[in-house]
Amino acid sequence: MAADINPNKTLSDNRQAGHNFFLLEHYEAGLVLTGTEVKAAKAGKVQLREAYATVEDNEAWLLNAHISEYSHGNRENHSPVRNRKLLLHRREIEKLHDAIKIKGLSIVPIRLYLKNGRIKCEIAVAKGKKFHDKRETERAKTAETEAREAVRASKMKF
Repeated sequence: MAADINPNKTLSDNRQAGHNFFLLEHYEAGLVLTGTEVKAAKAGKVQLREAYATVEDNEAWLLNAHISEYSHGNRENHSPVRNRKLLLHRREIEKLHDAIKIKGLSIVPIRLYLKNGRIKCEIAVAKGKKFHDKRETERAKTAETEAREAVRASKMKF
């Protein structure tokens, strides 16, 4: 029974990232958060839609991620949109830096989740999709859905 429980609880998803970008490489990063940010994130008050990451001075930062103020916080409550440091290994930061500066790619947060009691952020190196790429992806999804329905219908006949 204990094997059925998923230890990685998703706090927030960025579903738009898969629609707007080709996701190339994925990384798991820790976040430096204050106490009220942790409580608000565990309550699910996180918005990643317009967030992105960057590398400055050999440090990775998460920008524009909105973590709402904690409802029971006091005057020490955090500001909802602030730069938050991402915790990565040095080599990972160097790879991300090269992807941004040399290749001209973006770093997009995919999801925020709990892992062993710690809040982690899954980020991905991403290349922006053009309009025709989005259309092609939508067409492929539609074709796959129709094929699955046809297979399901043929199984129902027998």
